Amino acid sequence: MASSIGNENSVNPVLRISQLDALELNKALEQLVWSQFTSCFHGFKPGVLANFEPEVKAFLWLILWRFTIYSKNATVGQAILNIQYKNNLSQTEKYQPLSKHQKLWYLIFTVGGRWLEERCYDLFSNRQLQSFCKIKSYINFGAGLLKFCGLLNFLIFLQKGTFATLTERILGIRSVFCKPQSVRQVGFEYMNRELLWHGFAEFLIYLLPLINIQKLKLKISSWCLPIAGLSNSENTLTAHCKECSICGEWPTMPHTIGCSHVFCYYCIKSNYLFDMYFTCPKCGSEVHSLQPLKYKIEMTELH
Repeated sequence: MASSIGNENSVNPVLRISQLDALELNKALEQLVWSQFTSCFHGFKPGVLANFEPEVKAFLWLILWRFTIYSKNATVGQAILNIQYKNNLSQTEKYQPLSKHQKLWYLIFTVGGRWLEERCYDLFSNRQLQSFCKIKSYINFGAGLLKFCGLLNFLIFLQKGTFATLTERILGIRSVFCKPQSVRQVGFEYMNRELLWHGFAEFLIYLLPLINIQKLKLKISSWCLPIAGLSNSENTLTAHCKECSICGEWPTMPHTIGCSHVFCYYCIKSNYLFDMYFTCPKCGSEVHSLQPLKYKIEMTELH
């Protein structure tokens, strides 16, 4: 009996991917909460929250902290993945919840740190005094040092699998499974489907630039709309070709490519420059020579 109770109170380490997924879920929740909150002010004057945005965000994150870390010892992302925080300073294998001091310091480091960073940026962004510039340089140095320490902590986390963030390492809080038997189950069917679609999308991105869409469209149109029985004389051009074979409008500066159809000069020239193997969309003839019509086609002659 004693051994079974000890097994129930013991903790299991959490996979690295589960800890990283929990962090991503927390970021997604914060973005969702902020977008839903700002949507309530769409009818107000633009920029009404600009001056108080750091304080409003800090208040929202304070509410999230109250109903997650303070009450359940776990963030929303951790709760979804069946994870919670353990007091790693207790030096026992049994689960120990976070102390009140750890919860308060977690609030100060996360919510207070982000508020201080955003508010200091607003305060010192438009100040040009020498004293303010020195303070700004010190703050930038401190922020850079913290990011560098966060990078080192992340590299250590990848090696050992504990303390995904610098805050967790400083406070001595560790992610553990809520239940010892809880193991992450990966949906391979979903993963295979995602890999298949990503591979197909990459294949299309590679293949589509190699296909000459313009030439293919003209080839299909020449098959669907075959025109035969027209002579190559200029009289036939004047009598039958009252529109450009590309744009369908009255031909401007009419030209021919050696077949019985007429084109606007700019239409045929641009298509020929785009594709040196351009063919007539009506009959499929290749461009032998671009020549203007010898006879002027007047609108009054064709009415």
